[in-house]
Amino acid sequence: MKLSQFTYDFSLNLVAQYPSAKREDCKLMVVDRKTGKIEHKQFKNIIDYFNYDDVFIVNNTKVFPAKINGKKEKTGAKIEVLLLRELNQSHRLWDAIVEPARKIRVGNKLYFGASDELVAEVIDNTTSRGRTIKFLWEDDDASLKSMLNQLGKTPLPAKLIKRKPDESDKENYQSVFAKVEGSVVAPFAGLHFSRDLVRKCEIKGIRFVESTLHINYYAIKIIDVEDLSKHKMISEYFKIPESTCTIVNRAKENGNRVCVVGASTMKAVESSLTAQKILKPSDSWTNYFIHPPYDFSIADSFVTNFHPPKTAFFINTCAFAGFELTMEAYKAAVKNKYRFFTYGDALLFI
Repeated sequence: MKLSQFTYDFSLNLVAQYPSAKREDCKLMVVDRKTGKIEHKQFKNIIDYFNYDDVFIVNNTKVFPAKINGKKEKTGAKIEVLLLRELNQSHRLWDAIVEPARKIRVGNKLYFGASDELVAEVIDNTTSRGRTIKFLWEDDDASLKSMLNQLGKTPLPAKLIKRKPDESDKENYQSVFAKVEGSVVAPFAGLHFSRDLVRKCEIKGIRFVESTLHINYYAIKIIDVEDLSKHKMISEYFKIPESTCTIVNRAKENGNRVCVVGASTMKAVESSLTAQKILKPSDSWTNYFIHPPYDFSIADSFVTNFHPPKTAFFINTCAFAGFELTMEAYKAAVKNKYRFFTYGDALLFI
């Protein structure tokens, strides 16, 4: 299939700028993959579709305050740096995107904080807007991390949310499963779970197990090659612990259902299989790109958001549910005024 097929019509008015007042009160579209039946529910009703010893696999990545405003040396021109990932802790090296990129060159020093508490030097170009920067910090790693947390802001995806982050985003842009810091994009599907809903599921006997995949900024960008076989995903760190594998594999053996929460979790799971298609422990990096046709090995059901067209997450959804059924679901979402993208409503394929 070609990239141009993975598009749909929608109104920009449907793009959510804020989350629902209560996470679990957002809309939930439930789609039966066998019959094509579509139901319109609230996310808290997800509990009705799963039973004792069924399993949810979630992503426990934690978003760090990766956007830092600063100024350029000499000119004092305002700049914005989006930290993508730490390349070398001991040398204070980070992969970053800078704005305005055309004015920030190798050798420039960048200053952050009201009193220039933090200084970085640009040491290499990576992509058109990408740079490798080195923080000129002589104290320990913990104090640097503390400074970055103090100066940084929530990295809301600017292409999807047309407003500046506020204090509420510090909590809203984290899932209740967030533990392992390292992501610059929230696991959107996980944002719908509240602690109360998780407790209710657990009381029913539904199991929650964790994976980690730190979602890169490039994961939500529109793909720019028509031939999907030529698209190269940026590598992302992921981890599947042995405890998760034990519970998931036992559920599969016993005929219980396994629901993968989010495309990032799906990517981690499908990157960690044995030759016999059994989930195995991993602590590695993956650039796996899931696109139709694809045979999924673990997930019986899938929770996801309504993603932008021509993105890897949307194409992943089409691979799981089937192209035609996914398109029908998105048409129904537009008709029924579902909220789209980051802070939008949810979609469950069963």
